[in-house]
Amino acid sequence: MTTTIDTASGPATPPAAPGGKPPVVRRRTEGGAVRHTGRTKVLVLVGLALFALYSLAPVWWLLVAATKGQRDLYTTNGLWFSEFHLWDNLRDLFTYQDGIFLKWMGNTLFYGFAGTIGMTVICVACGYGLAMYEFRGRGILMGCIIGSFLIPGALLTIPSFLLYTDLRLIDTPWAIIVPGFFNAFSVYLAKVYAEGAIPPELLEAARIDGAGEYRIFFQIGARLMSTGAATIFLLGFVGAWNNFFGPLVYLRSSEKWTVMLGLYSWLKVKVDSSVDLTGLVVVGSIVSLIPMVVLMISMQRYWRSGVTLGSLK
Repeated sequence: MTTTIDTASGPATPPAAPGGKPPVVRRRTEGGAVRHTGRTKVLVLVGLALFALYSLAPVWWLLVAATKGQRDLYTTNGLWFSEFHLWDNLRDLFTYQDGIFLKWMGNTLFYGFAGTIGMTVICVACGYGLAMYEFRGRGILMGCIIGSFLIPGALLTIPSFLLYTDLRLIDTPWAIIVPGFFNAFSVYLAKVYAEGAIPPELLEAARIDGAGEYRIFFQIGARLMSTGAATIFLLGFVGAWNNFFGPLVYLRSSEKWTVMLGLYSWLKVKVDSSVDLTGLVVVGSIVSLIPMVVLMISMQRYWRSGVTLGSLK
């Protein structure tokens, strides 16, 4: 049984439901909107709890597995601890093959930061130009950018490989860094953010005061787009950090691999030989999460400032 109570006319006591069950109460506010309580709130909380469990369960398994030895990894409960071997696992991880895991981590950080910084600058500038300037063919250009979302990245692998071979970029860091400079979705995201964050009147006032277009972009546009640029940087860095297909195709030397490709090669060792490196892969996966956590925490202030920017007058 559902009861609607008009709070504008005073409190009312809802009638009892048949069978003694409490009714689901909907309170009507002065503006006419209906505020749901009871069952709706429970469903929302249950949905959020299930989503949190689904998101955190793999991380919990990694944390538990990283503290186990090789034997306990297969013979004990995967969701609870056994004998503590975390420090031994970390020592084995950083000393295996003369510490090549640290080399992979350094390569991934270098590829990620170099490619993502370049991508952020290019995409923010392109989005700013598409949002703030009127020119012939702008609609067609935006249509091409949006249409490029439909092209699978794997479809460009063979043409890219042939191009990089002619340019002698195969098995070099540039084969991973240069493709990261261009991202159609980031251009679209920067355009949408620039349209909402930059008042055209502010740019006109700067032009009247004699500022050039480059100065307007770097001193006004880029600063107002800092929150959007931070989002683009974070999404791009996460994509570069998790990039697997590019390094697999373009890199040959193991010293130039990324951490994802390196951990995958350790998993193949178990298939190709009798050596089992699953414990090192688990611990390496935990260590590879640390830069993502640090980056997320360090960039919170940009989103906080962006959220509160609209409330300032």
